[in-house]
Amino acid sequence: MRQAMAAAEVGDDVLDHDPTMRALEERVADLLGVPAALWVPSGSMGNLIALMLHLRRGDRFLAPRGAHVLGAELGTAAWLAGGMPEALDWDAGPGRVSAAAVRAAIGPGAAGPYYALRTTLLCVENTHNAAGGSVVPPAEHAEVVAAARAGGLRVHLDGARLWNAAVALGRPPAALAEGVDTVQVCLSKGLGAPVGSVVAGSAEFVVEARRVRKMLGGGVRQGGVLAAAGLVALDRIDELAEDHANAAALAAGLAELGWDVRAPQTNIVLAAVPDLAGTLAELDRLGVAAGPMAGQVRFVTHRDVTKADIAEVLRRLATAESRAETRQTG
Repeated sequence: MRQAMAAAEVGDDVLDHDPTMRALEERVADLLGVPAALWVPSGSMGNLIALMLHLRRGDRFLAPRGAHVLGAELGTAAWLAGGMPEALDWDAGPGRVSAAAVRAAIGPGAAGPYYALRTTLLCVENTHNAAGGSVVPPAEHAEVVAAARAGGLRVHLDGARLWNAAVALGRPPAALAEGVDTVQVCLSKGLGAPVGSVVAGSAEFVVEARRVRKMLGGGVRQGGVLAAAGLVALDRIDELAEDHANAAALAAGLAELGWDVRAPQTNIVLAAVPDLAGTLAELDRLGVAAGPMAGQVRFVTHRDVTKADIAEVLRRLATAESRAETRQTG
């Protein structure tokens, strides 16, 4: 990847479009089955650009509870995009909402009183990070999008981990973005690029998105150096299956040790523990990297985590538990 970055053909992406950046954007657009795409420095900026172009000040937008746009982007959906967020409970499974829930949340729409909030946008997330990397299947996605459309809503897909969902389901990414107005995908996460996401949609959307990106300070000059890393990252999508297998092995091993853990669908393992802070401190002492998520311990597998690493994590945990039992009985 560093070699590709060093050898990248570059131009001024702020003025006349960097050639390597253009190649990356065209490739992502093709993978997602949409007309156009735009590189952005981060997924948070990609989501924000979409919301700024979809919402007017005071518009209400819907998103599954725990969605990244609700709790992990520092309130920019309200602060900069001017939207009023409404969290929908997971009535269709972890991280997932049903078409019926969307229809109920939309309410009377234009038929309501003038002083009522206007609901104009649905944001969905696939995979859902806070739900442990849960996947939304294509048929369910299509039903939810159709319900939003019937209610007059636009739809934005936060697909930061859409590549993981595609690999888990054995479906092309475009099948998971069917019917949405805009979609954001990440080039780092499991794919390993050092920086960058892409927000995509219609050609008209991307023209305006490019202006908003500049407004937010996201324009870069010789962006091909970064885009080259993204192109290498896209060659690694199929390798995400190894991360999923490692996550499954970790979850199975934790369950054998008595941890309260659900089998993961992708590369995120969530474990419920009675003492979150204490457990995280003990994991840190053992040299096991983990963090908090939705009140649970969150483990994430990625391309820098090997099968041997998973075995070593489980060995350290088993050894620590054995020593703790010995101290208690001694």
